[in-house]
Amino acid sequence: MRFLKITPVLLLFTLLITSCSSVQVASDYDREANFDNYKTYAFFKPGIDKAEISDLDKKRILRAIEDEMQEKGLTKSENPDLLVSIFTKTNENINIYQNNYPYWGYGWGWSPWYWGAGYNNVNRTSEGTLYIDLIDASDKELVWQGMGTAALAREVNRKQERINEIVSEIMEKYPPGKKNE
Repeated sequence: MRFLKITPVLLLFTLLITSCSSVQVASDYDREANFDNYKTYAFFKPGIDKAEISDLDKKRILRAIEDEMQEKGLTKSENPDLLVSIFTKTNENINIYQNNYPYWGYGWGWSPWYWGAGYNNVNRTSEGTLYIDLIDASDKELVWQGMGTAALAREVNRKQERINEIVSEIMEKYPPGKKNE
């Protein structure tokens, strides 16, 4: 009987925790690729140069990718097995919350005949999508792609922390076929 009381609470708690992820992540990969063969990597400069973000943000992203690749046991090399490229997209979302209900009563000027006209609240958020492409260096074919979409940090102090979080969430999906799928 106690089990029946605890189960709904645990399910609700699990749903709450898993739905709070602030980064939406997806990945895709070449099913023919053998990811155990990839031990070294290098950044693919032509691809990175095309990313339409500031050079400072590129450096932040590349630092975060380096940390994740090292954590996964891959080393940076002049003769790499994998080439790493990035691509970015940004969207600005404008949310308008309207309250058009008129109200009356004692408002400004303390008059019982005062009528208000409601209010509008405008909220702007920037959302970015980061694609991380891993390319087989020998045949120059894409073997893995991770994508993460999240709200971007506006404060300079928080940018590196936010980028680290986004890259970490994306790279959890690599290598495919492991416990992280």
